[in-house]
This record gives sequence, C-alpha cells and structure tokens, in this order.
Amino acid sequence: MANKIIIDTDPGIDDILALLLALSSKPEEVELLLISLTFGNIEVKNCLRNAVSMFHILERETEWRRQNGRPEGFGAMRACRPVVAVGAEDPLEDQKMLADYFHGTDGLGGIHDSHPHLTPSQAWEQLFDPAADPDGIEAVQSGAGSRDHPFIPSKIPAHKEILRVLRENEPDTVTLVAVGPLTNLALASAEDPETFLRVKEVVVMGGAVNQPGNVTPVGEFNAYADAFAAARVFALTSPNPNSTLPPTESPVLPPYPAKLSRRLTLRLFPLDITLRHNISKGEFRKAVTPLLESGSPLAEWVDAFMGHTFRTLERLHPGHVGDDAHLSLHDPVCVWYALTSTDPKWAPSPTSPEDIRIETTGQWTRGMCVIDRRSRHKIEGDTESSSDHGLWLSANAGNRILRMDESPAEKNFGEIMIQRLFG
Repeated sequence: MANKIIIDTDPGIDDILALLLALSSKPEEVELLLISLTFGNIEVKNCLRNAVSMFHILERETEWRRQNGRPEGFGAMRACRPVVAVGAEDPLEDQKMLADYFHGTDGLGGIHDSHPHLTPSQAWEQLFDPAADPDGIEAVQSGAGSRDHPFIPSKIPAHKEILRVLRENEPDTVTLVAVGPLTNLALASAEDPETFLRVKEVVVMGGAVNQPGNVTPVGEFNAYADAFAAARVFALTSPNPNSTLPPTESPVLPPYPAKLSRRLTLRLFPLDITLRHNISKGEFRKAVTPLLESGSPLAEWVDAFMGHTFRTLERLHPGHVGDDAHLSLHDPVCVWYALTSTDPKWAPSPTSPEDIRIETTGQWTRGMCVIDRRSRHKIEGDTESSSDHGLWLSANAGNRILRMDESPAEKNFGEIMIQRLFG
C-alpha cells in the first residue's frame, strides 16, 4: 500500500527537489495528498509561484518524454493530484527572517527573471484567491485547462487543509513531512489537537544538536524562523505538553487541553544527519548535461536554479569550489524517509527518544535545540523543584523526540535522487 503523505514546505531550492522526489515516485510507493505552503526561505506568495511553476514544468517534461519515446515517470503525480494550499505568511511571534540570501528573492535563484519562458502566466493566482469572482475562476479554468492540471488549488488556509486530510483518513495512515518552519503545524494542532494527533508521524527537517547552526552558531534555519511554532509542535510529544510550551506574553495560541488521547510521534532530521546527504556540482553536471542537450524542460529548469546554488555555495563556504562544491539535500532526505521508512537501515540515535526543546527567548540562542546533558537521577512526579527547574528530570514531563541518526543512502543519496528525477 502506498504511503500517504502531506508535505509542508517553503519552496526553496532543496524543497523543490524534495517535492520532485515525491512526485517522481511510483504510485505504489507514495500518495501525496497535500502540499501545504508556508513562509520561510521566501515569502509564501513566491512559494506558491514556485510550486505552480514546478507543475507547469512537469507537464512540459511529460509531453517531451512522450514525444521522444522516453518513460514518462512521475507516476505518483499522475495517480493522485495533490491539493496545494497556501498557509502562514508570518511566524507566530518572532521577527520574520527569510533565507533569500541563499535561495534568491524568488526562492529559485532569480529563475523567473532569467528564464521567463519557464514560468507560467499568473492567471492561476485566481484559483487560490478566496475572494476571486467565481465566473472569473471558471474562465481561468477553461482557458488554462486547470481541471487537467496535476494539482488541485485550495481556497482555505493550509493548516485547515492539514486537519481536513487527517479527518478524512484513518488514524495512523498519513505521514506529515515538514521541511519548513512549523507555523502551519502549530496552527493546526492549536485549532484541533485531537485531529492533529491522528497523524501517523511528523517528520521534521530542523534543528542542530551536535552540529553548528546554519543561521546562528546554534540555530538551524527552520527552527530559528519560527521557534515558537517548533516548540509548540515538539511539546505534543510530551506526556504533559503544557510542561514544555514556550512562555508567551500574547495570546497567539492557547495552551493545549490538560488531557490528550495520545502523544505525537515526531522524527527529527537535524543538520547532524542531513549534512551527510549531498550532491556535488560534478555529479549534477554529469547527469544533467546530456539531458540539456536533448531538450529536457525539467533539466533546463533544475539546471537554472542549481547553477545559482553552486555559485552561492562557492561564495559562502571555503573549499566549495568547482565540481567539488556540494549541496546538502536537507529536505529530500526527509521525503526519502517517508518513501522508505520500512528500511531497517533507518535508525534514530541510541539515546532516543530524547527530551529536545527549542529555545524561544534567548538573545543569541533562538531556535537552539536544548538537551539536558547532565547525569542525574530521574524524579517522580511533575512538580517543578529547586533542583529541577524546567522539569528536565521528571518522568512525567519533557519532550520525547526521535532524533534520526542512521540512513540507508548516506553515501549515494545524490545519485539516487537524480536517477529518480531524470530516469
């Protein structure tokens, strides 16, 4: 049976690669039910343009492959049209930070200006606008053939779509892969925690435990971009979720109910594991060059934003030069787990489940993954004491995070991904 998944994302370069990896799968591997969009790498409106552009390119690629007698691929996309929904524009409480310094202001290295022929017209925007005139929408649908597009546009917020999907499917059958800030997840779990807890597991790309951060010395981007949201979602793994909720001065979201029917299963993919899954410029160039020469629309599109990526890596990181420059495939690793989770080579750290909490108020430590590294005896009960500020030692409090540490594809994941995308 195909794995049912939701991908919550802020496309972004590696986010697009993650989406392509899911859509290029076989129908029996995955059923992508929903793509929920959030701010993060860029503003959420640009995230939507990138997602729609991806589907536009895939339509062209499918036709090109058909005309040239090549296997069409992207069976999962043809078998199940995912809903695309627009979500959070801002973090819950923090000052907004984007990663356009890496991804470009449009999220794909300026591709919409440098390669305008690869970007669809913006008539599709009306399909997502709740206030749009229905007659106008029908005109767009008729003119653009949107009923035949490989996605279904949603007019309701992404966090409500997440709850809808979880209500309409049996408990423990849908995996939620979150590869951006966790704002949509925090909103969904606050609105209806019991429905949110119907999820099989939440797979999160975020945080840094034993590695430096990538936006501050201790902060990884997704955890930093909305630390309050991450802390709230992590809290649902606790026997007492309210024991680890972040302090707040504004009633943005309420506390969780005192009693919940179950705890959230959350698998965390921090930089510690994602940095070990890479693709080099040389590997990418070798694979994509013959496809560019053959006229593949997908190869032209991906090559355009990957060229920007490798140039940025050379500028930001010493030693990332020429064909040796390599891109860490943070988000695709999480999708690969969702596709292959039964492989026994996937394994959490030996110390999992761990009480990992996200710092929300520190001047220099926003988004930091905090772990109690003290060697202390556990304390029964859930009352804070002077020797255990924060209930770190309580057996009835604290988060329970499965921090992933071992992968079946660490050495050749870039090769696997390229083969999946381009055949």
